[in-house]
Amino acid sequence: MRATMEQWLQQCPHCGYAAPEIARAHPAAIAAVGTAPFRAVLADPTHPPLARRFLGYAYVLEETGALHAAAEATLQAAWVADDARRPDLARAWRRDAVALWRAGPALDAEQTVRVVDALRRAEAFDDAAAAAGALAATRPPEAVAGVIALEERLIAAGDSGRHTVASALPPPSRRPHASHATVAKRGGGLADWMRRLFRRG
Repeated sequence: MRATMEQWLQQCPHCGYAAPEIARAHPAAIAAVGTAPFRAVLADPTHPPLARRFLGYAYVLEETGALHAAAEATLQAAWVADDARRPDLARAWRRDAVALWRAGPALDAEQTVRVVDALRRAEAFDDAAAAAGALAATRPPEAVAGVIALEERLIAAGDSGRHTVASALPPPSRRPHASHATVAKRGGGLADWMRRLFRRG
């Protein structure tokens, strides 16, 4: 999916508004794209151009009250920074994404795992450990517990790197584990949940 990020958002060549489909916009978007902060985001030469597109989209979403969606768009800007080898920007935008998640409606378990992962990747290890511990204490479903256990191990090791979904799956035997085959057939279970959770590493 990494190679397709250029196609995730359309952008108006005139006003700079970006969204998955710019033909339909939230009424408040018109006001948002006319503001100085929005223009500053798009014009910042220190940020990768694709990241500016995601940040502009995030700004409009935040202004329209869609804070969790704004968090996702900000996290996607961090992914662009990862690929551009700008860890400083990636860390900052992950922290911004967490702030947006926390400012919105109550988080469910899946969103909380994303917050923990973003904090770990941003090297906010104390905050990540506290969030992971709080979620683990709720005795979440097995899939959530498995990912949180992995996150806690990585946090304890001071590991802020990218890890694959397979890292949190039980190790297979020499042949593919029977449970993996079952999951593949029905399109659900732990592996499916985790692929949805971490749509991109």
